[in-house]
Amino acid sequence: MVYLDNSATTRQYDEVTDLMYKVAKEDFGNPSSLHALGFEAGNLLYDARRNIEDLLPPAGNVVFTSGGTESDNMALLSSARKLRRRGKKIITTKVEHPAVLETCKRLKEDGFDVVYLDVDVDGYVEEQVVKAALDENTIIVSIMAVNNEVGTIEPVLPAGRTVREFNRQHGTDIMFHTDAVQAFGKLPFTAKSLGADLISVSGHKLHAPKGVGALYIRQGLRLRPFLVGGGQEEGRRAGTEALPQIAAFGTACALAKADLQANYARMAGYKAEIVRRLTAEIPEFRYVESDAPHILNLSLPGFRSEVLMNFLEAREVYVSKSSACKKGARSHVLEAIGLRPEVI
Repeated sequence: MVYLDNSATTRQYDEVTDLMYKVAKEDFGNPSSLHALGFEAGNLLYDARRNIEDLLPPAGNVVFTSGGTESDNMALLSSARKLRRRGKKIITTKVEHPAVLETCKRLKEDGFDVVYLDVDVDGYVEEQVVKAALDENTIIVSIMAVNNEVGTIEPVLPAGRTVREFNRQHGTDIMFHTDAVQAFGKLPFTAKSLGADLISVSGHKLHAPKGVGALYIRQGLRLRPFLVGGGQEEGRRAGTEALPQIAAFGTACALAKADLQANYARMAGYKAEIVRRLTAEIPEFRYVESDAPHILNLSLPGFRSEVLMNFLEAREVYVSKSSACKKGARSHVLEAIGLRPEVI
């Protein structure tokens, strides 16, 4: 089997699966319980949080969620609730993941104004475009770190600097959020290098289980809880923590950090070789140039994607014809960067 759909989901590391089984079987205490089993579970929760912070320094407030989608929802909805008395303008881009776009759609239904920024032919959001969109009614800017369909590494740091500079000049408190699901554990970055107040990450994109993710919240920033109930996650997200998944997520983060540079170089080498071979051997071959080493969006105009995918799957080569979250629907990202219909 040749599995080339890791941007949709990854196979769990064996160490991760073994730890999940152990925690579910032996360390089954509630992390909030005040007895020995609860304390042991609490220590596992602490270790997992520390492993995530080690991959995403400096230390902030890591809130465990059910995945990247919930993290995006929490970042945008909680920020909007916090700041709605000051303004109602939200800025994002046309190439965001549906978890952001659909949340913005919900906010628009609730009376917020949403501005969708254009991107260039490579999928980049230019810094001056972000700057031009800012005003004193703006409360949130959300720009993804790496595009999940084409692999564009967005200029998140310059955009974050632009937002912070606007805040200093105008005395505003615009929140800057980035969906870093496709960057976390794949690219060498930190919370400081991104310059974001809120960073969404997910477990199943880096060989951890499905159903677990996290939202990094800048130190000192308080958001109203997204889910209410008990006081878990320091009151930020109610509900008993999914300890087997969380502990496994922490282990996957530690493994990703240890192999980050080697994996980056290996994936970049594979991507370059695929592009070189297909360019040389298939005249019709087209691809979207991007800097992310692990994402390659390619096209063979004249051949339907379903036919190509089925042809490869019959030979146990697994690829996607679109983002898994789109379930085969036409790509809004490829439309936004202006590709011709026959290439899409």
